Amino acid sequence: MIKSIILCVLGLATSVVALSQHLSGYELEREMPVFLDQLKQELTYPMAWGNSPVKNFKKWRKQARNVVLDAMLAPPPYTTDYKVEVVAEEQRDGYKAKKLRFNLTGYSRVNAYMLVPDGEGPFPAVVLLHDHGGHYTIGKEKMIRPFGVSPEVLADADAWAKQCYGGQYVGDYLAAHGYVVISVDAIFWGERGRKEGVDGDKHMAVAGNFMMLGRSWSAFMNYEDMYTTDFLATLPEVDSKRIGCMGFSMGAYRAWMLSALTDKIKAGAAVCWMVTTDCQFSWEYGNERGGFANMLPGIRRYLDYPHIASIACPKPMFFLNGEHDKLFHPVGVNAAFAEMRKVWESRSAGDKLVTELWDMPHDCGKKVQEAVLSFLDKWLQED
Repeated sequence: MIKSIILCVLGLATSVVALSQHLSGYELEREMPVFLDQLKQELTYPMAWGNSPVKNFKKWRKQARNVVLDAMLAPPPYTTDYKVEVVAEEQRDGYKAKKLRFNLTGYSRVNAYMLVPDGEGPFPAVVLLHDHGGHYTIGKEKMIRPFGVSPEVLADADAWAKQCYGGQYVGDYLAAHGYVVISVDAIFWGERGRKEGVDGDKHMAVAGNFMMLGRSWSAFMNYEDMYTTDFLATLPEVDSKRIGCMGFSMGAYRAWMLSALTDKIKAGAAVCWMVTTDCQFSWEYGNERGGFANMLPGIRRYLDYPHIASIACPKPMFFLNGEHDKLFHPVGVNAAFAEMRKVWESRSAGDKLVTELWDMPHDCGKKVQEAVLSFLDKWLQED
Protein backbone atom coordinates (compact mmCIF):
# COMPACT_ATOMS: atom_id res chain seq x y z
CA MET A 1 0.00 0.00 0.00
CA ILE A 2 2.76 2.42 1.05
CA LYS A 3 4.72 1.43 -2.05
CA SER A 4 1.71 2.24 -4.22
CA ILE A 5 1.32 5.63 -2.54
CA ILE A 6 5.02 6.41 -3.08
CA LEU A 7 4.79 5.41 -6.72
CA CYS A 8 1.65 7.51 -7.09
CA VAL A 9 3.35 10.54 -5.51
CA LEU A 10 6.45 10.07 -7.69
CA GLY A 11 4.28 9.75 -10.77
CA LEU A 12 2.37 12.89 -9.79
CA ALA A 13 5.64 14.75 -9.24
CA THR A 14 6.92 13.62 -12.62
CA SER A 15 3.68 14.75 -14.23
CA VAL A 16 3.94 18.14 -12.52
CA VAL A 17 7.52 18.54 -13.77
CA ALA A 18 6.47 17.54 -17.29
CA LEU A 19 3.50 19.89 -17.09
CA SER A 20 5.69 22.76 -15.91
CA GLN A 21 8.05 22.09 -18.81
CA HIS A 22 5.15 22.01 -21.24
CA LEU A 23 3.49 25.12 -19.84
CA SER A 24 6.50 27.35 -20.30
CA GLY A 25 4.37 30.13 -21.71
CA TYR A 26 5.30 29.41 -25.31
CA GLU A 27 6.02 26.58 -27.73
CA LEU A 28 7.53 28.67 -30.50
CA GLU A 29 10.76 30.59 -30.65
CA ARG A 30 11.97 32.56 -33.67
CA GLU A 31 9.11 31.02 -35.69
CA MET A 32 10.41 27.52 -34.85
CA PRO A 33 8.86 24.91 -32.55
CA VAL A 34 10.83 24.67 -29.31
CA PHE A 35 11.15 20.93 -30.00
CA LEU A 36 12.98 21.65 -33.27
CA ASP A 37 16.01 19.55 -32.35
CA GLN A 38 13.84 16.54 -31.61
CA LEU A 39 12.09 16.91 -34.95
CA LYS A 40 15.41 17.08 -36.79
CA GLN A 41 16.65 13.95 -35.04
CA GLU A 42 13.72 12.11 -36.62
CA LEU A 43 14.81 13.14 -40.13
CA THR A 44 16.77 10.09 -41.25
CA TYR A 45 16.27 10.52 -45.02
CA PRO A 46 15.73 6.85 -45.79
CA MET A 47 15.48 7.39 -49.55
CA ALA A 48 18.86 9.12 -49.91
CA TRP A 49 21.48 7.32 -52.00
CA GLY A 50 23.47 5.28 -49.51
CA ASN A 51 20.61 5.16 -47.01
CA SER A 52 18.15 3.48 -49.35
CA PRO A 53 18.16 -0.31 -49.47
CA VAL A 54 18.16 0.01 -53.27
CA LYS A 55 21.77 -0.42 -54.42
CA ASN A 56 21.24 -0.21 -58.19
CA PHE A 57 21.74 3.47 -58.97
CA LYS A 58 19.37 3.61 -61.94
CA LYS A 59 16.62 1.98 -59.91
CA TRP A 60 17.32 4.28 -56.97
CA ARG A 61 17.24 7.33 -59.20
CA LYS A 62 13.86 6.33 -60.59
CA GLN A 63 12.41 5.60 -57.15
CA ALA A 64 13.80 8.80 -55.61
CA ARG A 65 12.41 10.87 -58.47
CA ASN A 66 9.01 9.25 -57.99
CA VAL A 67 9.15 10.12 -54.28
CA VAL A 68 9.75 13.77 -55.18
CA LEU A 69 6.98 13.75 -57.77
CA ASP A 70 4.62 12.24 -55.23
CA ALA A 71 5.42 15.05 -52.79
CA MET A 72 4.71 17.55 -55.58
CA LEU A 73 1.07 16.45 -55.55
CA ALA A 74 -1.13 16.65 -58.63
CA PRO A 75 0.43 18.39 -61.64
CA PRO A 76 -1.22 20.96 -63.88
CA PRO A 77 -2.59 19.29 -67.02
CA TYR A 78 0.08 18.65 -69.63
CA THR A 79 -0.32 19.90 -73.18
CA THR A 80 1.59 19.85 -76.43
CA ASP A 81 -1.04 21.99 -78.15
CA TYR A 82 1.13 25.05 -77.66
CA LYS A 83 -0.52 27.35 -80.23
CA VAL A 84 2.60 29.50 -80.37
CA GLU A 85 2.33 33.17 -81.30
CA VAL A 86 5.28 35.47 -81.92
CA VAL A 87 4.02 38.67 -80.30
CA ALA A 88 7.06 40.82 -81.09
CA GLU A 89 10.64 40.59 -82.35
CA GLU A 90 13.74 42.72 -81.98
CA GLN A 91 17.16 42.29 -83.55
CA ARG A 92 20.02 42.63 -81.08
CA ASP A 93 23.76 42.40 -81.45
CA GLY A 94 24.30 38.84 -82.65
CA TYR A 95 20.89 37.44 -81.73
CA LYS A 96 17.18 38.04 -82.09
CA ALA A 97 14.81 38.68 -79.19
CA LYS A 98 11.30 37.29 -79.39
CA LYS A 99 8.28 37.62 -77.17
CA LEU A 100 6.24 34.45 -77.47
CA ARG A 101 2.83 33.47 -76.25
CA PHE A 102 1.96 29.79 -75.86
CA ASN A 103 -0.03 27.28 -73.85
CA LEU A 104 2.31 26.19 -71.07
CA THR A 105 -0.28 23.97 -69.33
CA GLY A 106 -3.88 23.06 -69.78
CA TYR A 107 -4.62 25.94 -67.41
CA SER A 108 -2.24 28.69 -68.43
CA ARG A 109 -1.34 30.56 -71.60
CA VAL A 110 1.82 32.53 -70.89
CA ASN A 111 4.18 35.09 -72.35
CA ALA A 112 7.86 34.25 -72.59
CA TYR A 113 11.04 35.90 -73.78
CA MET A 114 13.27 33.87 -76.05
CA LEU A 115 16.60 34.82 -77.60
CA VAL A 116 17.96 33.08 -80.70
CA PRO A 117 21.56 33.52 -81.95
CA ASP A 118 22.12 34.69 -85.51
CA GLY A 119 23.27 32.01 -87.91
CA GLU A 120 22.33 28.47 -88.70
CA GLY A 121 21.06 26.27 -85.89
CA PRO A 122 20.09 24.19 -84.17
CA PHE A 123 21.81 25.72 -81.15
CA PRO A 124 22.37 24.59 -77.57
CA ALA A 125 19.76 26.09 -75.29
CA VAL A 126 19.32 27.17 -71.68
CA VAL A 127 16.14 27.38 -69.62
CA LEU A 128 16.58 30.47 -67.45
CA LEU A 129 14.82 30.41 -64.09
CA HIS A 130 14.24 33.75 -62.41
CA ASP A 131 14.81 34.52 -58.76
CA HIS A 132 12.43 35.36 -55.92
CA GLY A 133 13.99 38.35 -54.20
CA GLY A 134 10.72 39.44 -52.61
CA HIS A 135 10.31 41.36 -55.86
CA TYR A 136 7.21 40.34 -57.79
CA THR A 137 6.56 43.04 -60.38
CA ILE A 138 8.87 41.26 -62.85
CA GLY A 139 9.93 37.66 -63.39
CA LYS A 140 11.29 36.72 -66.81
CA GLU A 141 12.44 40.34 -67.19
CA LYS A 142 15.01 39.65 -64.48
CA MET A 143 16.77 37.26 -66.85
CA ILE A 144 16.23 38.72 -70.33
CA ARG A 145 16.17 42.42 -71.20
CA PRO A 146 12.53 43.23 -71.97
CA PHE A 147 11.32 45.21 -74.97
CA GLY A 148 8.00 46.66 -76.04
CA VAL A 149 7.18 47.37 -72.40
CA SER A 150 6.40 50.51 -70.43
CA PRO A 151 9.28 52.72 -69.27
CA GLU A 152 8.43 51.67 -65.71
CA VAL A 153 8.87 47.95 -66.46
CA LEU A 154 12.13 48.55 -68.30
CA ALA A 155 13.45 50.70 -65.46
CA ASP A 156 12.38 48.03 -62.96
CA ALA A 157 14.22 45.32 -64.90
CA ASP A 158 17.35 47.43 -65.37
CA ALA A 159 17.45 48.24 -61.65
CA TRP A 160 17.11 44.57 -60.75
CA ALA A 161 19.84 43.58 -63.19
CA LYS A 162 22.10 46.16 -61.59
CA GLN A 163 21.27 45.02 -58.05
CA CYS A 164 21.62 41.25 -58.53
CA TYR A 165 23.34 40.57 -61.85
CA GLY A 166 26.13 43.13 -62.12
CA GLY A 167 24.06 45.20 -64.54
CA GLN A 168 24.15 42.39 -67.11
CA TYR A 169 21.16 40.31 -68.19
CA VAL A 170 22.12 36.64 -68.00
CA GLY A 171 19.97 35.69 -70.97
CA ASP A 172 21.42 38.31 -73.27
CA TYR A 173 24.93 37.36 -72.18
CA LEU A 174 24.36 33.68 -73.00
CA ALA A 175 22.59 34.43 -76.29
CA ALA A 176 25.51 36.57 -77.42
CA HIS A 177 27.68 33.48 -76.84
CA GLY A 178 25.60 31.11 -78.95
CA TYR A 179 22.73 29.87 -76.80
CA VAL A 180 19.00 29.92 -77.35
CA VAL A 181 17.53 31.03 -74.04
CA ILE A 182 13.98 31.15 -72.74
CA SER A 183 12.42 32.53 -69.58
CA VAL A 184 8.83 32.40 -68.30
CA ASP A 185 7.23 34.05 -65.28
CA ALA A 186 6.42 31.76 -62.36
CA ILE A 187 2.93 32.16 -60.93
CA PHE A 188 2.88 35.24 -58.63
CA TRP A 189 5.52 37.11 -60.64
CA GLY A 190 5.33 39.61 -63.49
CA GLU A 191 2.49 39.06 -65.92
CA ARG A 192 1.24 36.11 -63.87
CA GLY A 193 0.61 38.01 -60.67
CA ARG A 194 -2.54 39.02 -58.78
CA LYS A 195 -5.45 40.83 -60.42
CA GLU A 196 -5.52 43.06 -57.34
CA GLY A 197 -1.85 43.98 -57.73
CA VAL A 198 1.46 43.06 -56.13
CA ASP A 199 1.37 42.20 -52.44
CA GLY A 200 4.13 40.02 -51.05
CA ASP A 201 2.15 39.43 -47.87
CA LYS A 202 -0.25 37.25 -49.90
CA HIS A 203 2.48 34.61 -50.28
CA MET A 204 1.13 32.52 -47.43
CA ALA A 205 -2.47 32.77 -48.59
CA VAL A 206 -1.59 31.72 -52.12
CA ALA A 207 0.42 28.72 -50.93
CA GLY A 208 -2.30 27.77 -48.45
CA ASN A 209 -5.07 27.99 -51.04
CA PHE A 210 -3.14 25.76 -53.42
CA MET A 211 -2.74 23.24 -50.58
CA MET A 212 -6.45 23.38 -49.77
CA LEU A 213 -7.10 22.45 -53.40
CA GLY A 214 -4.78 19.44 -53.17
CA ARG A 215 -1.96 21.14 -55.06
CA SER A 216 1.41 22.68 -54.21
CA TRP A 217 2.16 26.20 -55.44
CA SER A 218 5.88 25.48 -55.11
CA ALA A 219 5.53 22.31 -57.17
CA PHE A 220 3.59 24.17 -59.85
CA MET A 221 6.80 26.10 -60.55
CA ASN A 222 8.75 22.85 -60.88
CA TYR A 223 6.13 21.27 -63.12
CA GLU A 224 5.99 24.36 -65.30
CA ASP A 225 9.78 24.43 -65.56
CA MET A 226 9.62 20.86 -66.84
CA TYR A 227 6.89 21.80 -69.31
CA THR A 228 8.93 24.80 -70.48
CA THR A 229 11.84 22.46 -71.16
CA ASP A 230 9.59 20.14 -73.14
CA PHE A 231 8.33 23.09 -75.20
CA LEU A 232 11.85 24.36 -75.84
CA ALA A 233 12.92 20.92 -77.04
CA THR A 234 10.29 21.01 -79.83
CA LEU A 235 11.60 24.21 -81.45
CA PRO A 236 13.59 23.88 -84.69
CA GLU A 237 16.19 26.41 -83.47
CA VAL A 238 17.09 24.14 -80.55
CA ASP A 239 19.29 21.06 -80.38
CA SER A 240 17.18 19.00 -77.99
CA LYS A 241 20.23 16.97 -76.96
CA ARG A 242 22.03 20.07 -75.69
CA ILE A 243 19.62 21.78 -73.28
CA GLY A 244 20.81 23.11 -69.95
CA CYS A 245 19.30 25.25 -67.22
CA MET A 246 20.51 28.03 -64.96
CA GLY A 247 19.15 30.12 -62.11
CA PHE A 248 20.09 32.38 -59.24
CA SER A 249 18.62 32.23 -55.71
CA MET A 250 15.12 30.73 -56.02
CA GLY A 251 16.03 30.22 -59.66
CA ALA A 252 18.96 28.07 -58.51
CA TYR A 253 16.60 25.92 -56.45
CA ARG A 254 14.42 25.59 -59.53
CA ALA A 255 17.49 24.74 -61.64
CA TRP A 256 18.66 21.77 -59.58
CA MET A 257 15.09 20.59 -59.11
CA LEU A 258 14.59 20.71 -62.88
CA SER A 259 17.88 18.90 -63.44
CA ALA A 260 16.76 16.17 -61.04
CA LEU A 261 13.27 15.81 -62.50
CA THR A 262 13.86 15.61 -66.25
CA ASP A 263 16.50 13.90 -68.35
CA LYS A 264 15.97 16.47 -71.10
CA ILE A 265 18.22 18.78 -69.08
CA LYS A 266 21.81 17.74 -69.84
CA ALA A 267 23.63 20.19 -67.54
CA GLY A 268 22.57 22.59 -64.80
CA ALA A 269 24.00 25.64 -63.02
CA ALA A 270 22.67 26.75 -59.63
CA VAL A 271 23.94 30.01 -58.12
CA CYS A 272 23.29 30.69 -54.42
CA TRP A 273 20.77 28.07 -53.37
CA MET A 274 22.03 24.93 -51.71
CA VAL A 275 22.11 23.98 -48.04
CA THR A 276 21.15 21.21 -45.63
CA THR A 277 17.98 21.24 -43.57
CA ASP A 278 20.06 20.53 -40.46
CA CYS A 279 21.83 23.87 -40.85
CA GLN A 280 19.03 25.93 -42.35
CA PHE A 281 16.75 25.02 -39.44
CA SER A 282 19.34 25.23 -36.67
CA TRP A 283 19.28 27.61 -33.71
CA GLU A 284 22.86 28.60 -34.45
CA TYR A 285 22.83 29.13 -38.20
CA GLY A 286 19.18 28.85 -39.22
CA ASN A 287 17.79 31.35 -41.66
CA GLU A 288 14.59 29.77 -42.93
CA ARG A 289 11.66 32.10 -43.47
CA GLY A 290 8.96 29.57 -44.26
CA GLY A 291 9.97 29.04 -47.86
CA PHE A 292 6.64 28.57 -49.59
CA ALA A 293 8.45 28.77 -52.94
CA ASN A 294 10.56 25.71 -52.09
CA MET A 295 8.27 23.59 -49.93
CA LEU A 296 7.11 20.15 -51.01
CA PRO A 297 4.70 18.51 -48.54
CA GLY A 298 6.31 15.74 -46.51
CA ILE A 299 9.47 15.42 -48.62
CA ARG A 300 11.73 15.59 -45.53
CA ARG A 301 10.45 12.20 -44.46
CA TYR A 302 12.55 10.83 -47.32
CA LEU A 303 15.08 13.28 -48.79
CA ASP A 304 16.96 16.47 -47.99
CA TYR A 305 17.89 19.19 -50.49
CA PRO A 306 21.26 17.71 -51.58
CA HIS A 307 19.69 14.26 -51.86
CA ILE A 308 17.09 15.57 -54.29
CA ALA A 309 19.75 17.43 -56.28
CA SER A 310 21.72 14.17 -56.45
CA ILE A 311 18.99 12.61 -58.56
CA ALA A 312 20.59 14.67 -61.36
CA CYS A 313 23.75 12.56 -61.07
CA PRO A 314 25.73 11.73 -63.20
CA LYS A 315 24.94 14.73 -65.42
CA PRO A 316 27.21 17.80 -65.18
CA MET A 317 26.12 20.22 -62.43
CA PHE A 318 27.61 23.49 -61.20
CA PHE A 319 26.79 24.70 -57.67
CA LEU A 320 28.15 28.08 -56.60
CA ASN A 321 27.45 29.84 -53.30
CA GLY A 322 28.88 32.87 -51.51
CA GLU A 323 30.82 32.76 -48.24
CA HIS A 324 29.01 35.91 -47.13
CA ASP A 325 25.54 34.90 -48.29
CA LYS A 326 23.20 35.82 -45.45
CA LEU A 327 20.59 33.33 -46.64
CA PHE A 328 22.77 30.20 -46.69
CA HIS A 329 25.49 29.72 -44.10
CA PRO A 330 28.73 28.13 -45.38
CA VAL A 331 28.41 25.36 -42.77
CA GLY A 332 25.22 24.12 -44.41
CA VAL A 333 26.46 24.80 -47.93
CA ASN A 334 29.65 22.79 -47.45
CA ALA A 335 27.72 19.94 -45.81
CA ALA A 336 25.37 19.83 -48.81
CA PHE A 337 28.29 19.96 -51.24
CA ALA A 338 29.95 17.05 -49.42
CA GLU A 339 26.74 15.02 -49.56
CA MET A 340 26.44 15.51 -53.30
CA ARG A 341 30.13 14.89 -53.84
CA LYS A 342 29.75 11.40 -52.35
CA VAL A 343 27.02 10.57 -54.86
CA TRP A 344 28.84 11.79 -57.97
CA GLU A 345 32.06 10.09 -56.93
CA SER A 346 30.20 6.85 -56.24
CA ARG A 347 29.27 6.89 -59.94
CA SER A 348 32.84 7.76 -61.06
CA ALA A 349 31.48 11.12 -62.20
CA GLY A 350 33.23 13.42 -59.76
CA ASP A 351 34.63 15.48 -62.64
CA LYS A 352 31.09 16.41 -63.66
CA LEU A 353 30.22 18.02 -60.33
CA VAL A 354 31.56 21.50 -59.63
CA THR A 355 30.93 22.91 -56.14
CA GLU A 356 32.47 26.26 -55.26
CA LEU A 357 32.23 28.76 -52.43
CA TRP A 358 33.30 32.24 -53.48
CA ASP A 359 34.24 35.31 -51.47
CA MET A 360 30.96 37.08 -52.24
CA PRO A 361 27.45 37.69 -50.87
CA HIS A 362 24.15 36.52 -52.39
CA ASP A 363 24.96 37.64 -55.92
CA CYS A 364 25.10 36.67 -59.59
CA GLY A 365 27.40 39.31 -61.06
CA LYS A 366 29.47 39.28 -64.22
CA LYS A 367 32.25 37.03 -62.90
CA VAL A 368 29.67 34.49 -61.79
CA GLN A 369 28.04 34.58 -65.21
CA GLU A 370 31.43 34.08 -66.85
CA ALA A 371 31.94 30.95 -64.72
CA VAL A 372 28.48 29.68 -65.63
CA LEU A 373 29.16 30.25 -69.34
CA SER A 374 32.48 28.42 -69.11
CA PHE A 375 30.77 25.47 -67.44
CA LEU A 376 27.93 25.34 -69.97
CA ASP A 377 30.35 25.67 -72.89
CA LYS A 378 32.30 22.67 -71.63
CA TRP A 379 29.26 20.41 -71.60
CA LEU A 380 26.81 21.83 -74.16
CA GLN A 381 28.90 23.30 -76.97
CA GLU A 382 30.09 20.97 -79.70
CA ASP A 383 33.82 20.52 -80.14
